[in-house]
Amino acid sequence: MIEVTRLNGTKVFINALLIETIEEVPDTIVTLLTGKKVMASEPAAELIARMQEYLRGIGLVASVIRSEQLEGP
Repeated sequence: MIEVTRLNGTKVFINALLIETIEEVPDTIVTLLTGKKVMASEPAAELIARMQEYLRGIGLVASVIRSEQLEGP
């Protein structure tokens, strides 16, 4: 789960595995695989960094990198 701040200042935690898209138009909109949208005050780059940190923490990023190294380019 990653923490996201809504435009009204409240905090919400969303499942990083369910994030489909993050876009800035100009507010940041996080769209989940369920179709639900969350407007966030953080810039997209910060949310992406939080997602990557979460994925590293649960071992998903490392497993993808290892499989790419084994398979080659």
